[in-house]
Amino acid sequence: MSEPKAPIPAPGDTYKGWLFKWTNYIKGYQRRWFVLSNGLLSYYRTQAEMGHTCRGTINLATANIAVEDSCNFVISNGGTQTYHLKASSEVERQRWITALELAKAKAFRMQAESDDSGDESSPPAAGQGGGSRNSEVQSTLRTLGSKVEDLSTCNDLIAKHGSALQRSLSELEGVRLEGQTSEKIRQVTERATLFRITSNAMINACRDFLSLAQAHSKRWQKALQAEREQRVRLEETLEQLAKQHNHLERAFRGATVLPPSQSNPATDDKGSAPVKGDASDEDDENEFFDACEDVQEFITVPADPKYHRSGSNVSGISSEMGMDDGTASLDEQSVASNPESPQSQEVVPMRKRRTRIPDKPNYSLNLWSIMKNCIGKELSKIPMPVNFNEPLSMLQRLSEDLEYYELLDRAAKCHNSLEQMCYVAAFTVSSYSTTVHRTGKPFNPLLGETFELDRAQESGYRSLCEQVSHHPPAAAHHAISERGWTLRQEIALASKFRGKYLSIMPLGSIHCIFEKSNNHYSWKKVTTTVHNIIVGKLWIDQSGEIDIVNHRTGDRCHLKFAPYSYFSRDVARKVTGVVTDKEGKAHYVLSGTWDEKMEYSRVMQSSRGGENGAEGRQKTVYQTLKAKELWKKTPLPDGAENMYYFSTLALTLNEPEEGVAPTDSRRRPDQRLMEQGRWEEANAEKQRLEEKQRTVRREREREANRSASPSEEGKEPADGAEEVEIASEPSETNYKSGHQDNYKAMWFERRVDPATGEPTHIYTGGYWEAKEQGNWDSCPDIF
Repeated sequence: MSEPKAPIPAPGDTYKGWLFKWTNYIKGYQRRWFVLSNGLLSYYRTQAEMGHTCRGTINLATANIAVEDSCNFVISNGGTQTYHLKASSEVERQRWITALELAKAKAFRMQAESDDSGDESSPPAAGQGGGSRNSEVQSTLRTLGSKVEDLSTCNDLIAKHGSALQRSLSELEGVRLEGQTSEKIRQVTERATLFRITSNAMINACRDFLSLAQAHSKRWQKALQAEREQRVRLEETLEQLAKQHNHLERAFRGATVLPPSQSNPATDDKGSAPVKGDASDEDDENEFFDACEDVQEFITVPADPKYHRSGSNVSGISSEMGMDDGTASLDEQSVASNPESPQSQEVVPMRKRRTRIPDKPNYSLNLWSIMKNCIGKELSKIPMPVNFNEPLSMLQRLSEDLEYYELLDRAAKCHNSLEQMCYVAAFTVSSYSTTVHRTGKPFNPLLGETFELDRAQESGYRSLCEQVSHHPPAAAHHAISERGWTLRQEIALASKFRGKYLSIMPLGSIHCIFEKSNNHYSWKKVTTTVHNIIVGKLWIDQSGEIDIVNHRTGDRCHLKFAPYSYFSRDVARKVTGVVTDKEGKAHYVLSGTWDEKMEYSRVMQSSRGGENGAEGRQKTVYQTLKAKELWKKTPLPDGAENMYYFSTLALTLNEPEEGVAPTDSRRRPDQRLMEQGRWEEANAEKQRLEEKQRTVRREREREANRSASPSEEGKEPADGAEEVEIASEPSETNYKSGHQDNYKAMWFERRVDPATGEPTHIYTGGYWEAKEQGNWDSCPDIF
């Protein structure tokens, strides 16, 4: 639709029309109806909204107007509001620019007049404070007024003396007699001197006026900014009070579903406090649909006092979960009584591991400049520079799941499968604690790359990872401990890039088997989301649900990772869970955060509450004993912010070691160069590895084609050392269907898992024997 050509508005006119306003990188420019009136520029989605819903307003008195090109221009008031606008034509853009400049000048004058009148009529704020400010403003205005009068007087004098000087010069040109010449020259000299004196006075008056105006302008701007900040704080306080009021109302309604034993005031206070899930629901009229939080599925309240008074019950529970207060002593007793433990054998000096790596260089590179061309295209892999990496491979990041291996050691000592499930759940949550500040991307492993983590001497376990597929990318992991547990997993990473954020979805299952009880647990990982890809500081969130299943007993643990919500009053990064037996009866409630700690509470009684919440959901009320700590995060080492936020274990993962396989991640040259801060050389080395991988892949395809039907070559994306899946739709079905690399893993074999029925890579053995013999002849040359 073409708009009628309106005349250029006069300074007092209201100007209206359609403009295109930039919204975001997904929707781009959107057509909006703009109204310019009384120094304010407002916009609406349609003309019909003018009577009831204004989408935004910017005050032109303090705004800057900048022209970008023939149709685009920007209006900003110093950072809090910025409108990127586009007109339908250059002529229309010029009409708007003219109207905005006129309105800005008028708004500035109106604001100055309103400030003057406001200062005169406003009462004192406290005591004589308001009067002193008023008198100060009046004094400043009088001084400025006198300076303006001085400028006016100097201007008149300059005009007068300038005219006289001009006449004298004209007369000097017509003088012919010597006597008259000297007289005229004297007059010209006098008038020139007067003109110079007057000009200097004018310049000094201008300088005084300018300095005075600037000094007081800064003070007034600061005062205005302080008033604006105070208004924002008051608005935020009002919003918080409204939410607290809403929370109290919902908590009061939620407390009515508690059992009769919780009717006394003391237990009511404690019982209603955890009902934070109710308050997190926003009202129906709230427009922030993208940030609403799910309602909690259950409520926990303190158990009836009879459970605390009963000595038999308490002692029984303490014996079941006796790891809390005496964890260290139990561990020591178990180690001392275990003839296979390292302490009972000959004492070997512990290896001293490194505690620092070179500080991260301060190189800047815009991630959006690389990823903006990948939205909506059929590109599954994109080469990435090392600037966005951390000096660890994905195999090493996978080995970091063992950061809190002690939880599995404790689980192996449990005699009750439900207790054991609590520790397995805590171990599952603890694997995410190292990611909270880790916004750097790990190196994608090369096909056939391995990583060993031999901690048998210090911690009693050995771990091996191998990149078993590159299309799709998949890594197999196997860890075995002398303390009676085995952990294995095969993880493939799929991702979605939507402009603002990057979602990483792990595919595959994790298995944990305990030798003594033969309990076999399995679970899957949740989605990791990297926010602020375009602008702002990168931050990571974990969200989704995990079901941990004991395939021998049928016990289950349902964990829920709550996504971050701006409107939630709950703690950030919250995790809740319930441990149930095969009949579905709850025995333990878990709570905590995935970046700090996890606690458990024994369930003594449960009941279904009445309908609660906006959707009429029924909530289960669990009466529990006092919560006790299962796991707590170890603080990061000093200076971690300069070392990629690595934990104590992560700092040692890339430390050079003798005797490892030639395919070990520690031997990657590009990763080693990046750790040393030589990023340009690392990028060059990465490109060499990528090209080598392409060559190896083409040769492998040619060999496969000799024994099978011919297929197209050279169509696959680069088999590079560093590739990111972008804008592809991940599929569990595609992952399970098999790998397409025609590659046979060195230390793992693809089989059907007997517990889950899913195809997975299982360790076949032989690696540690090959290491003892130093026989790596069968390893490929990948570096």
